[in-house]
Amino acid sequence: MLLAALQMQSSPSDVAANLDRLDRAAAEAAANGAGILVTPELCLVGYGAGPDLPLLAEPADGPLADRVAAVAGRHSLGIVAGFAERDGDAVYNSALWVGGDSRAVYRKSHLYGPYERHWFRAASPSAVVVRQGGLTLGLLICYDVEFPENVRRLAKAGVDAVVVPTALPIGASADFIAAHMIAVRAFENQVFVAYVDNCGRDGDFAYAGLTRIAAPDGTILAASRDRGEALVFARIEPEAYARSRAENTYLADLRD
Repeated sequence: MLLAALQMQSSPSDVAANLDRLDRAAAEAAANGAGILVTPELCLVGYGAGPDLPLLAEPADGPLADRVAAVAGRHSLGIVAGFAERDGDAVYNSALWVGGDSRAVYRKSHLYGPYERHWFRAASPSAVVVRQGGLTLGLLICYDVEFPENVRRLAKAGVDAVVVPTALPIGASADFIAAHMIAVRAFENQVFVAYVDNCGRDGDFAYAGLTRIAAPDGTILAASRDRGEALVFARIEPEAYARSRAENTYLADLRD
């Protein structure tokens, strides 16, 4: 299956504009034959929305989720989209999955820095697994992927690919994370990893724009060519990496 990754510059607090950008990307992804579209962390509200985040937060079954589902249905895609989720008094940094009649929500478990810890509640680590077109996908968000236990949990749950909406900022470690860590996570678990970054500026934040899709053998299948907006495509074919799985039997040999 062809997976599309939208490296996107969100408009902070402008949900309508961000939904319109999602719709246009979904149309382009579908026109190119993609069956899955993955977007960045908090892309529907803007990572840098700050004080507006609690005001923009919606339940997982709220109107915003319905509008994303309408986009997915209109273009016959499965979509992963980052949003601020409200559950009672708690607000979570979440990723919404919609595909056909299937919906799921993953809540970020490892919050990064004082900004996220101020606006969001950390969820307990979990394995949220969805299926689309014969593929099994696991969801994480940004900093979660930097903890190997999180990817290993999903690999043990049998996923083919881990999709990671992210808001990787410009910084000294950004290139290392995107160029090396993502490939290592894919290789050590023999899964695909789609790491999908924000770009440009969003409130007080500037993003690295380093979207990467890595294969189970550690190769980078696709990457954004520059740090601006881009729609990146990679074919997710688990059967093409049978030799890599046979040679690198980490999961079978793991001793807990």
